[in-house]
Amino acid sequence: MEQDLIHLQDLRAALDAKRVSSVELTQHYLDRIADAADLNAFVHVDAEASLAQARAADARIAAGDGANRPLLGIPVAHKDVFVTRGWRSTAGSRMLENYVSPYDAAVVERLAGAGMVTLGKTNMDEFAMGSSNENSYYGPVRNPWDKRAVPGGSSGGSAAAVAARLAPAATGTDTGGSIRQPAAFCGVTGIKPTYGRVSRYGMIAFASSLDQGGPFGHSAADCAWLLNGMAGFDARDSTSLERADEDFARGIGKPLDGATADKPLAGLRIGLPAEYFGEGLDADVREAIDNALREFENLGAVRVPVSLPKTELSIPVYYVLAPAEASSNLSRFDGVRYGHRAAEYRDLLDMYKKSRAEGFGTEVKRRILVGTYVLSHGYYDAYYLQAQKIRRLIAQDFQNAFAQCDVIMGPVSPSVAWNLGEKSADPVQMYLADIYTLSVSLAGLPGMSLPVGTGREARPVGLQLIGNYFDEARLLQVADAFQRATDWHKRAPAGV
Repeated sequence: MEQDLIHLQDLRAALDAKRVSSVELTQHYLDRIADAADLNAFVHVDAEASLAQARAADARIAAGDGANRPLLGIPVAHKDVFVTRGWRSTAGSRMLENYVSPYDAAVVERLAGAGMVTLGKTNMDEFAMGSSNENSYYGPVRNPWDKRAVPGGSSGGSAAAVAARLAPAATGTDTGGSIRQPAAFCGVTGIKPTYGRVSRYGMIAFASSLDQGGPFGHSAADCAWLLNGMAGFDARDSTSLERADEDFARGIGKPLDGATADKPLAGLRIGLPAEYFGEGLDADVREAIDNALREFENLGAVRVPVSLPKTELSIPVYYVLAPAEASSNLSRFDGVRYGHRAAEYRDLLDMYKKSRAEGFGTEVKRRILVGTYVLSHGYYDAYYLQAQKIRRLIAQDFQNAFAQCDVIMGPVSPSVAWNLGEKSADPVQMYLADIYTLSVSLAGLPGMSLPVGTGREARPVGLQLIGNYFDEARLLQVADAFQRATDWHKRAPAGV
């Protein structure tokens, strides 16, 4: 296969011109997945099922269907949090080790309807709980840029798969940064849309008021194409937003309204929160971010100082609310109807206890215990209710900032990817790594990460772009303008 065929637009053109078939493309990626088994990015691959989908796509392309379906015949990897009919769907947990879904998640269903070919299910932190992909029952994913490093979490398998060219695109979920942070650590592009844009139907739940599906790709344009296929109202999900369909790629390759080709971002006001550039931000990350901001200025944008004063409260608020919702959501896994059941037990209560003790990993148990505690009688008002009030104030901080700017930018993480095992013994240090992403999720805003440089040991640095509600198209347009002027999104790990 042609080595430069990594972007979805190029793959579409090659498929339509018959330079490559979907079967050939799918086999190419299946071969790469097999050769890169040491990354542990995939937990389930079914070559026969993938090639059958590719053959069906080729038949549709031959019939001329490709002109109306831009994703037809293009392979995609799905995070194993999306249930997929006929495939094991495990959420990275022993609890669901042998669960084969009888139905498709809405995201899988929509992309399959668009003609995409499923390559396999990607590794993830168990039930999406983690920032390093070290909490998976199937072992950690390794970062393709440096196999000693974590890929980020919880969607680390998806980000690593795209970075290592094991898939041209992948799906992920973001509860507190789980698309943006692995995208940053693996040097790819990823976007978390506004909460409710993408249906949660068939997404194995962690924290229902925060979980949101989104895409990974090599570029903002790739993410726009994939988001077009993923987003849309779904009556099966009570949190799905009923809005008119829109083309998230409509601004790709175009200057902002009133701007020119040489200054495509003229007039764009970039808000820089003081809280994102203070103590705790590593110097190498700051340098890469500063260089990127200068490039945005070259494209016509201007910097505007803003403040998000409740940023430091996002960690305690998130780690009250998310575990509380997890405690409720994970109560369904009791060994009765499906999932892991202990081999030996005395009675029903003993079966519950042993099945859950054996089926859940350490981090999941920790969050269930925290969540149950903050919801318990006598603590609900002091913790859960108070956290909900502060969540509202965090969201208001963003609205105050957007009165002064069009888009907010800053780091995704205080550091580049750390080494495997470096923080696993100290969960609080792991939680602190999410300081810049949590508040965006708590507010339900769209946010994305794009690669803008490298830090220590040549590990990627991601820039976070945050937009106001339903502003995904402009975020993607702004990111695309930067990527047309730079080549960070085109760079690949050594040996790839």
